[in-house]
Amino acid sequence: MAFENPTRDEIKRLLEDSQVIAVVGLSDNPERVSYMVSEAMQAKGYRIIPVNPNADFILGEKSYASLKEIPEKVDIVNVFRRSEHTPPIAEESVAIGAKAIWLQLGVFQAETAEIAQNGGLQVIMDRCIKVEDSILLPQGKSKS
Repeated sequence: MAFENPTRDEIKRLLEDSQVIAVVGLSDNPERVSYMVSEAMQAKGYRIIPVNPNADFILGEKSYASLKEIPEKVDIVNVFRRSEHTPPIAEESVAIGAKAIWLQLGVFQAETAEIAQNGGLQVIMDRCIKVEDSILLPQGKSKS
């Protein structure tokens, strides 16, 4: 069966119910898309946790070398890595108990989807989290 992203309503519920987004491949370079998207999501009220073994802090947050090193609950794992590098990220996302794995625009990997879905995660691929959030939650996150 071919992969299908969740419906817009399901994605909206995920965004509404999520606070912490771990961003795998978040660059400390403000000119990179990963930085711009994460900065925008941070401004919308999400807690961004960088996952980049080559940086100490990004966007004012401590950076971790891997998802397993993050000492708190992660809701969404947002991935800015090439498709072929995502299956191990799906395995780590399952291991840490994330709600969802989100592969950014242009990133699609059937094996990653299968690993994540079998581990009980919601899977979104080839979509920009910033674009979806802007469309579905234009007023930002409500402080609950």
